[in-house]
Amino acid sequence: MKVLIVEDEFISRTLLSEFLSPYAICDTAADGKEALEILTKAHENNDRYDLVCLDIMMPELDGHAVLSHLRRMEHEGNVAGDKITTVFMTTALDDARNIMNAFNLGRCQAYLIKPILRDRLEAHVREFLLPH
Repeated sequence: MKVLIVEDEFISRTLLSEFLSPYAICDTAADGKEALEILTKAHENNDRYDLVCLDIMMPELDGHAVLSHLRRMEHEGNVAGDKITTVFMTTALDDARNIMNAFNLGRCQAYLIKPILRDRLEAHVREFLLPH
């Protein structure tokens, strides 16, 4: 499995990488612009990510914009169904507007409030990404 962790805080980026490394190869991006470049290149090379952990509040481009662009790339490339990238929003924002935007507009699969708990993250990985 291949994971992109998009997080502007070094400690959060490192913890997520540590939590997910038993399951996947983890790449990281420190802001939305860098994430978009990585996701675009992966999409163009048909080497897409299985999971993107995406913070919302980041410099350059926020997580909602990155998620929207990812879904647009997938739609334009006829990527659908179980082939779309699983996205977990990993954020400190717990207000209804951000949560609804992530699920309804961006079609994320999970919304995890910081601090991210290993058990909860692993439960979502098992639910959405590992064979049952």
